Amino acid sequence: MAKIAIIYHSGKGHTERQARAVMEGASKVEGVEIRLISIKEKPNSADIMLFCQEDETIDGWDYLNKADAIIFGSPTYMGSISFQFKKFMDMSSKVWFRQAWKDKLAAGFVNSGWPSGDKLNSMLQFVIFAAQHGMIWINPAVIPGNLAKKDPECTDVNRLGSFMGAMAMSPFDESAEIAPPECDLITARRLGERVAVSTLRWIKGK
Repeated sequence: MAKIAIIYHSGKGHTERQARAVMEGASKVEGVEIRLISIKEKPNSADIMLFCQEDETIDGWDYLNKADAIIFGSPTYMGSISFQFKKFMDMSSKVWFRQAWKDKLAAGFVNSGWPSGDKLNSMLQFVIFAAQHGMIWINPAVIPGNLAKKDPECTDVNRLGSFMGAMAMSPFDESAEIAPPECDLITARRLGERVAVSTLRWIKGK
């Protein structure tokens, strides 16, 4: 059984919706166990904790260490990942010293309120972070759709044209119940499915 961890931070629920779409895509593949791990701030503290959505008794760090693939997700604030996700990155330095995540697969997804929103910078942070840990990056491999055409139903997959990971746009005045739109969620599902298939292939070849 291949293990995949999806670790993310979500400020207002939009990125969580995207994370769940990634999980839905990965869940289509048989022989894979997926866990959603959210980064939460501890009450009255600058520290964070990792919370497993499916089973709160699971230690988030322990599952990350056991996972065959880790998918990172964060909103983009001021052209960068959230400080909560950056805190998680910094806390992983003990793992980095042991190179405990070396040769795990990695992927990422990001969200912002604008078509660009400088999400590429956030994605690059993920890629560099994965490289420092010696991980193998998996891209979505989805040809971009046509953002310019009139598409009220938002049917174009990868409409934001990202080749490194799944990107989504959630307008500031729309709640997490309706944003990101379905086309961005389809893109997220495609990423999750590709990572799951790649993970099975990866561990089979070990």
